[in-house]
Amino acid sequence: MREYRLKNGRRIILREANGDDAGRVIKYTQSVASESDYLTFGKGEFNPRLEDEARFIESCNNLRNSLFLIAEDDGEIIGCLTFTGGSRSRVGHFGEFGITVLRRYWGLGLGKILIN
Repeated sequence: MREYRLKNGRRIILREANGDDAGRVIKYTQSVASESDYLTFGKGEFNPRLEDEARFIESCNNLRNSLFLIAEDDGEIIGCLTFTGGSRSRVGHFGEFGITVLRRYWGLGLGKILIN
């Protein structure tokens, strides 16, 4: 867990997600889906079961080439970063990277924090 300050002075926490975050991650992702046309899913298209999302988050924590981070402002998820590496030996060195930020936090430096 690390603490950062945004350009507006707000203190945020960046930490590894865990299975207990699954419900909040689903709610956050459904919210951000309606704010951008640049995601691979749109409003109403992200509806995993709670246990499936918790399993995905935990699998990211348990794999050497995967990561799931969340950024929180006063306990609210305001950004996520995921990296899922390839599962076979020949493709284990590359994977899929995703980053999302709530619209009201655009331009405040959160994206830069997530990728550093």
